[in-house]
Amino acid sequence: MPKGKLFTLLIFFLPLYCIAQTNGNVPLTAILRHITKAYNVKISYIDDEIALYSLAPPDNDISLEAAFGYIEKKTRLRFEAVSPGYYVAYNDISAQKPLCGHIINPGTGTAIPNALVALSGTAIKVSTDEKGYFSLPPVTGKISISHVGYRTAEIDAVALYVPPCPVFYMEQLPIQLQEVLAQRYLASGISKKNGGQLVIKPQKFGILPGMTEPDVLQTMQQLPGVISADETVSNINVRGGTHDQNLFLWNGIRMFQTSHFFGLISAFNPLPATTISIYKNGSPAVYGESVSSLIDISTHTQPQDSAYSAFAADMLTVNAVSHVRLSPKGRLQVAARRSFTDALTTPTYKSYRERIFQNTTITDVLQNEGVPIQTREKFYFYDLSFSYSHAINKKHTFLIDGIGIANSLSILQANASARRYDSLLQRSLGGSAAMVSKWGAKTTSEMQVYASVYDVNASNESIENEQITHQGNTIFDKGARFKYGYDLLPELDFSAGYQYNEISVKNFDEVNIPAYSKNEKVVSRSHAFNGEVNYSSKKGSSKLYAGLRGTYFDKYTVFLLEPRVVFTQKLYNAVKLEVSAERKSQTVSQVIDLQQDFLGIEKRRWVLSNDNDIPIQKSKQAAVGLNYSENGWYCAVEGFYKKISGIASNSQGFQNQFEFTESTGYYTVTGLEFLLQKRFGSFYTWASYSYNDNHYYFYGFVPPGFSNNFAIPHAVTAAGTYEWNNLRAALGAKWRSGTPFTTPVSYFIDPDNPANSHITYSSPNNSRLEDNVQVNFSLSKTWHLNSRSLFTASCSILNLLNTKNGINRYYRINKSNNNIESVDTYGLKRTPNVSVKLVF
Repeated sequence: MPKGKLFTLLIFFLPLYCIAQTNGNVPLTAILRHITKAYNVKISYIDDEIALYSLAPPDNDISLEAAFGYIEKKTRLRFEAVSPGYYVAYNDISAQKPLCGHIINPGTGTAIPNALVALSGTAIKVSTDEKGYFSLPPVTGKISISHVGYRTAEIDAVALYVPPCPVFYMEQLPIQLQEVLAQRYLASGISKKNGGQLVIKPQKFGILPGMTEPDVLQTMQQLPGVISADETVSNINVRGGTHDQNLFLWNGIRMFQTSHFFGLISAFNPLPATTISIYKNGSPAVYGESVSSLIDISTHTQPQDSAYSAFAADMLTVNAVSHVRLSPKGRLQVAARRSFTDALTTPTYKSYRERIFQNTTITDVLQNEGVPIQTREKFYFYDLSFSYSHAINKKHTFLIDGIGIANSLSILQANASARRYDSLLQRSLGGSAAMVSKWGAKTTSEMQVYASVYDVNASNESIENEQITHQGNTIFDKGARFKYGYDLLPELDFSAGYQYNEISVKNFDEVNIPAYSKNEKVVSRSHAFNGEVNYSSKKGSSKLYAGLRGTYFDKYTVFLLEPRVVFTQKLYNAVKLEVSAERKSQTVSQVIDLQQDFLGIEKRRWVLSNDNDIPIQKSKQAAVGLNYSENGWYCAVEGFYKKISGIASNSQGFQNQFEFTESTGYYTVTGLEFLLQKRFGSFYTWASYSYNDNHYYFYGFVPPGFSNNFAIPHAVTAAGTYEWNNLRAALGAKWRSGTPFTTPVSYFIDPDNPANSHITYSSPNNSRLEDNVQVNFSLSKTWHLNSRSLFTASCSILNLLNTKNGINRYYRINKSNNNIESVDTYGLKRTPNVSVKLVF
């Protein structure tokens, strides 16, 4: 380089060098001005693009080309010669080369996928891919980077104008996660946590035999100790209990209606991002009003950061969900599902219809051979839900949730001289508002107000006479809860809370011939306080949860204390001991006044305890189990004891000598549950066995003690699934003991006064139906249409072998031939289903 030019560079760059020694960087506009003078060239540029950059000056003894190369390496600028001595500087940003960056975990050096990158004050937002990469169009301003489990980072868009794609780090928050005993429990998307809690995440769900979608209540019945005596999701028996003894919560809202199609389909939409927690024992002390299991459904899960939607359809319903970000701080998830059974009859609908309408008012009238009757029904159901979340700031998040469920059935019956209409409408509405706060590293709080209403109404016009019956049952549940949490030590955290709850129940009956009317409403209010501690030893080998709930019921002037405890101890590396116990209570339950109430389809009605013939139900149970998990094997065995007192006989559905006799009592269950599962590459298999010895004791019955109506001594489930290249197949079988029933000894028929006719029975529940066997199959395949879209096609067959499984038997007098006859109800026959789902 000529000495003159070198001297000139030194003169021009010396001041910049001195500045650089002070703060490291100088504005790029100043560097370009000095270059134009030092090399006697002209450089054209856009001020806004150049003003973004500040960098250290280039070395003094370099050429013009080297100086341009240095700047290009440090920025997103490019220099192009348009004529001798004249250059243009421009940003190298386009659709092919946008602004970009990588998000990395500094502790592990691994990429952070699904992090939200949003430009503040605008609708511009993207998410990182599996490599932590993101790209943006040319922007200026502040950019926030957020992800669950990480501290939100904020950068200036200027930091992106540096090639190659710069790396940014997110600090991981110190979150204590509950230990997982089995990451995959029966199927992917189902895990078992420390303390026996089972967690189902439908969006991560694999496949189970007989299912095309992860129906939460059907999935429950795959678990050891959970069964349905009548093969419905509206009569789930957990360790021998009745369905109404289970507590179902949706985002903290109590749900009194849990099914569509009167028991065959879960009322909870499987498409939204959801987490379902199931407790058979040892439930947290914040939950009350249940003497059996707890099913807690939450849509407040971490959603996909970018907007997405899904559409699904099967042979009964069409279903859709959409998740949108309304703002950088607000997100909304909306889901809707409706059946098309009122417009189209499919083989699946035919099978479900035959199962549900057996031995109800609808089919009983058709059996009257003396009067030819034609019938036509119209049936449909739907559910709607939404969840809105708004991050007010880094400490507070506001949540609003709503859900609506409905089943509608209308029936036209006609003969040569008359036309009659029957109807049945089942509806649920629920809503809540909550504030979730994280005040600091150790302190959290939650506040929620909620309300839930369930209503069922039926109208029945007799085709044989002019009798008209109207029936209604309404339950309204509302309240507020507060919870405060504090981390006392790294190994110990504490929480306390309060809940106010009010339940009102209304029952309505009206008959015109003979004239009769009943309209009753009762209300109960309660105040509950709870406290919980969670302890985990430093090495995690010992864990203890202890909770206490105290509830005052002003209607009964009763105060109940309910302790809960779960303890786990690692015995060896792969073996853990688990002990759990709890006491619980509930004041609202379901009873059956008459088997043909509400057309005989939805014959149960909710009632409130009166501390007399319908006492407050109380439960106590304890369980001890061992868990083994190693090398793809998982084995669990658990023994338990359970006692439920305060049950009313009309809540148990007797159809023998005790059908019209009222008494109170208790039942006890002693049982054992066993599960063994193993993965072999792409093949996964499991087998489970449940044993329970379940007996009643009613103080006013003779004999007072006998086998429970829901006693299923033995139940076995086995299945195998194969997953490869987005193809999933599942084949499984269920076998269980038959349902108990009571055989008749003799009968008496009085033709002059039919009311005097009666059946004399043997000992209650002295016999059993034949064992039930069901083989189910499912198959699904997923295609990746592009980076954001998935298409899944699935098919399933319930009861593949078309086994005729009897699920109930009772006896009645046949007036036409002066004899008694057995009335049998059977499970679903072979039922196919096909579904498609598109996520985009």
